[in-house]
Amino acid sequence: MRETASLVQGSPAPESAPTARRLSELAEQAARCTTACCGAGATMADRAEAAAPGAAERPAAVTHPDLAAVLSVQLRSGDGPIPAALEQGEPVDTADLLHEERWPDYRAAALDAGVRSSVTLPFQRSGLTVTLSLFSFRPRALDDAAFGPARALGDLAATGLARDRRYHAALAEIDQLGTALRTRPVVDQACGIVMHVLACDAEDAFAVLRRISQATNRKLTEVAAALVETRGRGLEKELASLAN
Repeated sequence: MRETASLVQGSPAPESAPTARRLSELAEQAARCTTACCGAGATMADRAEAAAPGAAERPAAVTHPDLAAVLSVQLRSGDGPIPAALEQGEPVDTADLLHEERWPDYRAAALDAGVRSSVTLPFQRSGLTVTLSLFSFRPRALDDAAFGPARALGDLAATGLARDRRYHAALAEIDQLGTALRTRPVVDQACGIVMHVLACDAEDAFAVLRRISQATNRKLTEVAAALVETRGRGLEKELASLAN
């Protein structure tokens, strides 16, 4: 099984493409360097999502489309080696799925894909949890996989994904600050108009703008821009009513 497939669940985040690529690379490289491994899958979740795996929507990747159902059944139901590894914070293995009784749905999906044994390794970094699942056609073929090269690859991938998450968060903060700097003069002008019309202070003027924003379901900056454009003319009574 060597045809990498990406399974990004839910609405894609701005960083979803590089995240999916990293997960795909992790699964592919881990499968390639692990003896007796026929395929692999990788997932990523925030710490809050990991605490409730059944409800979470998260990016995932597998080395072959046949393994997609093996991951999906666990993410949907919150039952299987992946949720168990997330909860326990340590590797979870299934030595022989023909005799596995813990997770019937996972067992059925895995056997349907030809899988007889698996091991899932969790990696935690800065509020992020990455899981790496290795699969084999043979029973008891992955007993030492949790201590092999796949572990080092998982550590490296988790570190990279956490760094990517921090980078995108920093970009988003910079963008928000830029927007705030661009719109602040308009909001200040609008507050000045309200202060003049109502003879109130800046705090009360801003509160009026916020009430208009909430009442009309419009952004505060849109309300401010409209007020500046009209200079508050014809809105004296409406502004006075909102000030009370």
